[in-house]
Amino acid sequence: MEDIKPLPNLSAEEQRVLGSLIEKSRTTPDYYPMTLNGLTAACNQKSSRNPVVNYDEETVNLTLNSLKVKGLISTATGGSSRVIKYKHNLGIVYPLVPSELSIISLLLLRGPLTPGEINSNSGRLFEFESIEEILEQLQKLSEAEPAFVKLLPKKPGQKEARFVHLLGEQSDVQESEPQVAQTTIFQPNEELENRISKLEQELEELKELVNLLMDK
Repeated sequence: MEDIKPLPNLSAEEQRVLGSLIEKSRTTPDYYPMTLNGLTAACNQKSSRNPVVNYDEETVNLTLNSLKVKGLISTATGGSSRVIKYKHNLGIVYPLVPSELSIISLLLLRGPLTPGEINSNSGRLFEFESIEEILEQLQKLSEAEPAFVKLLPKKPGQKEARFVHLLGEQSDVQESEPQVAQTTIFQPNEELENRISKLEQELEELKELVNLLMDK
């Protein structure tokens, strides 16, 4: 019988970096694997993130090193650029399919969510057929060995209970309703954040190309 691999206990920084890598592998595949510069911008997005953070590249680099030790990310190089790029290995370390990875990414980046919130925010990550399909996926993730998510008890006044990931502790696993409203307000800017992330990655690669030409 195959041994069950326990889940890692990720820090807040590790959760944000891993979640960002999973997200961008789905939403901007042309710019994945990601450079350190592009990944830092992805971690610091003001939309689709709760909480909003302001990591510097050193913080992201140290976090990548710790995730690499845990086997959850790896590096990639090649082509005309010598810039080191990073990709996640979560779906390799654990038997997770794209639909499950998309849900975990949302929970890593946004905190606890209801099935309805997952449905409304998952469009660019995975096209779920219905909210019933999301519920089935959440049940599967909660009953897996090990379990990746769990259902939180309802707070007073809440209509729906939220699900939370089990990849590490979170500062506030029962976010308030105003925070959800704020996420909705910033949602239209997600495309702009992705375009900025793309431009920053292109700039990083252009700088590397210039350096190579000057070395010749």
